[in-house]
Amino acid sequence: MEEIVTDGWELMRIKGIPLRIHPSWFLILLLFTWTSQGQVVKASTSTLPFWTSWALGLITALLLFLSVLLHELGHSLVALREGVKVHSITLFLLGGVAKVEKECSTPMSALRVAAAGPLVSLIIALILLNAVNGASEISPLLANLLGQIGSLNLILAIFNLLPGLPLDGGLILKALVWHWTGSQRKGVQVATSTGRLLSIFAVFLGILISFRSGGLGGLWLVMLGWFGLSASRSQSQLLALQNVLSELKVSDANIRRLRVLEEDQPLRTVSQLRLSKKENDIPAEWIFVCRSGRWVGYVTDQPLKDLPVQHWDKELVSDHIRPLSELPSIGQKTPLWKAVIELEKSSEGKLLVFNLAGLPSGILDRTNIGQVVLKRLGLEVPPALVQVAKSQNKYPLGIALPRVVEGMLSAGIVDLKD
Repeated sequence: MEEIVTDGWELMRIKGIPLRIHPSWFLILLLFTWTSQGQVVKASTSTLPFWTSWALGLITALLLFLSVLLHELGHSLVALREGVKVHSITLFLLGGVAKVEKECSTPMSALRVAAAGPLVSLIIALILLNAVNGASEISPLLANLLGQIGSLNLILAIFNLLPGLPLDGGLILKALVWHWTGSQRKGVQVATSTGRLLSIFAVFLGILISFRSGGLGGLWLVMLGWFGLSASRSQSQLLALQNVLSELKVSDANIRRLRVLEEDQPLRTVSQLRLSKKENDIPAEWIFVCRSGRWVGYVTDQPLKDLPVQHWDKELVSDHIRPLSELPSIGQKTPLWKAVIELEKSSEGKLLVFNLAGLPSGILDRTNIGQVVLKRLGLEVPPALVQVAKSQNKYPLGIALPRVVEGMLSAGIVDLKD
């Protein structure tokens, strides 16, 4: 499956990869134990003790999840061979997921990683199903166990090969389209679209099965389809964010105007400028200094703290000028995704913007970027929420743009050298 963010308890490490168990895994373990127990009772030629059938059902369920773990290990070990670090493997309600550091750099390496999991499941299925006949001569219960696990591995392989994200087949389709077109983004778009269609089909088929025959099979299909639709929607939103961040420049953002003083002004003017700020302005706004219309630097509040109030009229702003080169800065024609990176590096969470002539033109912060990105996506942020974001120097509505940019870099959509 495609990478998903999941939490869980670390159980062990395999080849240095943490194996985690999500709390939802215990629910599906119980359900599989229950259904497997029923199969054990049907397969038994004699009446089994209650606890024996449940113990065999639990063993069957655990072996199934061992198969899921081996499936994810197939992805992970091939990913390591392709130079991609694997952060963890997590077992959860809908199976398993491997969390990786970044995407593969080439379509063929991505294809190998995606195909490794289903291949492992197919190999397990072939081995176990071929062993059923021999096992039946030893014990019907053993034959039933091997047949169940073998069949479930076959279903796991076939299901994961369906050509739509977030399934392995979707990742394979994405890699093939990427290889044929040279565009990873095109691959994601095609695989996301097919994933959406498959998910809708699964939901309707699951509802139909539930009405006609009842049982857990239909509900399970509905759950899988709903999960697929959610993943497809998330992927579409991510693609939209990536497109906006790639297309927009710093100059497209709502850059704040500069506060400027002449260097011959008394130091008290800095204090008066601070007192005149609006209630929701960021407190530590920079104040810039000019000399006859030429930029000479900026001034901080530190002199106001260091000097007695009586000296504020005697000292001039020119006595406390600091060079502009000290400030984190960015050019107005820089792509917006680079501004996100630079903002995260800045301890103050803001950047001085220079125009094409190399002169200061404004200040950029997280709120400015978030507003223009959301507006481009068709979402106007209410002024009250904008003010809250400004006061906290955060992206409006909590959009995680740094993580989006990290994903763009790891996927090779953008390059810091550009």
